[in-house]
Amino acid sequence: MLSFLKNHPFAVEAFFDSSLVLTYAVPMAALRPMVPAKLELDLFQEKWAFIAVAVVKTKQLRPKGFPGFMGHDFVLTGYRAFVRYTTSRGRKLRGLYILKSETDKKKMECLGNLFTHYNYTTTDIDIKQEEDTVRVQSRKSGVDIAVHLGNLDAGLPAGSPFNNWKEARRFAGPLPFTFSCNDTSNKVLIIEGVRENWTPRPVEVLTSEVDFLKIPAWEGAVLANAFLIQQIPYYWKKGRMDIWKE
Repeated sequence: MLSFLKNHPFAVEAFFDSSLVLTYAVPMAALRPMVPAKLELDLFQEKWAFIAVAVVKTKQLRPKGFPGFMGHDFVLTGYRAFVRYTTSRGRKLRGLYILKSETDKKKMECLGNLFTHYNYTTTDIDIKQEEDTVRVQSRKSGVDIAVHLGNLDAGLPAGSPFNNWKEARRFAGPLPFTFSCNDTSNKVLIIEGVRENWTPRPVEVLTSEVDFLKIPAWEGAVLANAFLIQQIPYYWKKGRMDIWKE
């Protein structure tokens, strides 16, 4: 019964007050051991794999169809690998594999770990916006991110493997699918996110300290892309199970 509950058994909706995403490129060999064999790394130039650090400020998160006043407001931080999965019917999907999840409230940790496989922990994550600067900080998690919103022509971070913003958005922009699986079962859980008017806005990164990325294998990580999305309704469909075919 508990195993069934963790498979995202009902649709969930929320309003995204903001979603700040920093995407890092790492050598594919450095990320491969962190991702189950059923999932392929989503590679750029057959060399770079990607890890996204997403900080989402949600409002009224609740089971889909419930009134807004029954929802709760949370900050969610996700560390995700960009992956590909081929379904049992041969459909090729691009999406994300969760490496680590954090939230600012114990309630979300408990509910998230009851209904998902994302292994939430509670931290002191905080988001503040002052004029044209958004700052995300967590002493416990070692996060200090600051981005500038005022530059409408913000380019890519120095050293990005992408040639331009259009290429970066096409490859490393928001992805609809999230996968949960391991190497001991032939089952893959697929969760699809649904949104409208999803227009990422490039931002200039002023500070990007993230302790999660400071493991020796990822020493060569390069900030590849950064964008912000604001004021978006969003929902996740009920999870569906697929049987992986080798």
